[in-house]
Amino acid sequence: MWSFIVSLGPWAWIILAAILFALELVVPGAFMMWLGLASLLVGVLSFLVDWSWEWQGIAFALSAIASIPLWRRFARRIEPPQAPPFLNRRTEALIGQTFTLDKPIVDGVGAIHVYDTVWRVNGNRDCPAGSRVRVVRVDGANLVVEPAE
Repeated sequence: MWSFIVSLGPWAWIILAAILFALELVVPGAFMMWLGLASLLVGVLSFLVDWSWEWQGIAFALSAIASIPLWRRFARRIEPPQAPPFLNRRTEALIGQTFTLDKPIVDGVGAIHVYDTVWRVNGNRDCPAGSRVRVVRVDGANLVVEPAE
């Protein structure tokens, strides 16, 4: 098997690069890509320079090691994707917004309809249904409201 790989000459490095690039598509993390680039570099250089397999292996190892700082430099330039600001904190996105009461606030408890959800609201003053209220803070799954003016 080893003699077959050696008989391929520089094409062995090109084939290895293709395999590593294919693995990069399957395995996330952008690590195989840099090894594939190192293998591609050695393969291209092997077409230009006739050197032993030992030197080719050393060149591959050095170019693979050199790709680590290159990757870190490249990765710093790419900004990480920003999550929506209120992901998994929907209630905090409602603070400051004004809504109409569906159920009146009686003894400090009422309800409002926001988009497709009915929210339980707590307020200091009783308000009739249809009143406009503003969300001032969140208390667990309840919205604390005050009359909007």
